[in-house]
Amino acid sequence: EPSKASTLFEEQQKTNMAQGSVSFEDVTVELTREEWQQMGPWERSLYRDVTLENYGHLVAVGCCITKPKVILKLEQGEEPWSLEVKFLNRKYP
Repeated sequence: EPSKASTLFEEQQKTNMAQGSVSFEDVTVELTREEWQQMGPWERSLYRDVTLENYGHLVAVGCCITKPKVILKLEQGEEPWSLEVKFLNRKYP
């Protein structure tokens, strides 16, 4: 006999499917540059891991066709805001 939790989960899945597909934007957390800079190393690592895992799940079920820029950067070990941070940290004569 299915548990109440599994029944609720199945109902939620049916509702989600009836509403249409899920996009990467639906499951990702967008951080501002300031938020990213305030995060510690373990928080940044967790963000990378969760974002890449969520993207992987969407690809596995056929929801993502093109790879978002943030995924390209994270896969290369870059920060999501790397270009802006480099520009802001540049010293001018």
